[in-house]
Amino acid sequence: MGIYALLTRAVMHKQALSSKAQAGAWHGLFCAQAAFIMVLVLVTGLDSRSGVSIIGGISKGQAILASVAMSVAFLWGLFSSLDEKKTVESVLKDDLEWADTIFSSILLAVVVMYFLVQAFKIPSGSMRDTLLEGDHLFVNKAIYGMKVPLAGKRMLKFRDVKRGDIVVFTFPSENPAEQHCGGSQYGKDFIKRMMGMPGDTIEFREGALFINGKQAENEVYAKYSDPVRIPGPERKSIGEQEYQQLWESRNLGRAYGESIRDTFGPVKVPPNSYFAVGDNRDHSCDSRFWGPVPEKSIKGRAMFIYWPPGRMVGVR
Repeated sequence: MGIYALLTRAVMHKQALSSKAQAGAWHGLFCAQAAFIMVLVLVTGLDSRSGVSIIGGISKGQAILASVAMSVAFLWGLFSSLDEKKTVESVLKDDLEWADTIFSSILLAVVVMYFLVQAFKIPSGSMRDTLLEGDHLFVNKAIYGMKVPLAGKRMLKFRDVKRGDIVVFTFPSENPAEQHCGGSQYGKDFIKRMMGMPGDTIEFREGALFINGKQAENEVYAKYSDPVRIPGPERKSIGEQEYQQLWESRNLGRAYGESIRDTFGPVKVPPNSYFAVGDNRDHSCDSRFWGPVPEKSIKGRAMFIYWPPGRMVGVR
């Protein structure tokens, strides 16, 4: 849209479009861009984690719908500009004003979403009953420091991650072929409660969380929906160091499966990393199965639910 605005200025300055047909085609191009952006924002905002992803979460169905809207808008723009009351200059002037407005709005939205606030939708029941499937919430991306593009560093940090924070992070895997939680989670956003800080020793005994040898207190948010505790794995053939390495390399879940749900650890959280666990302890694919969360993967802290209206509340 920004490039379109620059080209329109150049076209107007050189008076390159002399006929209404040419101006109509140019106007149609503007309408197509605007329709593509609005429809794509609408359909992705309403929801879509279904379908085959083509660009960071945009499904083929969403792309097709946006493309159809773009084609229809182009034709509408082409024929609407042929109105006798409109001149070539008036058509281009209107397009330029709208292009500048849309470009500025999108640029502002991108800056806000990258550095400050991001909308997020709860995809599963791993955080029940704190967060429910379909809840939409805002994530504070500035609280742990704003990420510097391409540098891998943060600036203007307000505070560090604290025990009990509900945090959104990118799944900690750099290999798209890795299989966790029933499939490849590469590049996906997860939301969990950070219960293990760097250097903490974490253990689960019959489903109960132990931190540095003591049972975690005041876990009013923890939910146990399965009345049966799963027996722990047989570990006679594996030492603590090998167990730790399996966990840090995200292979512990592959080695032991569901048997580590209720009997896990002890493991030590590595430096600059955290132990993430879902509030729905019996139905959460979390750090027990796929290892620690590096600080670099963290996006921000959940702030409040904004949709549905009946669940508007701060997240704690």
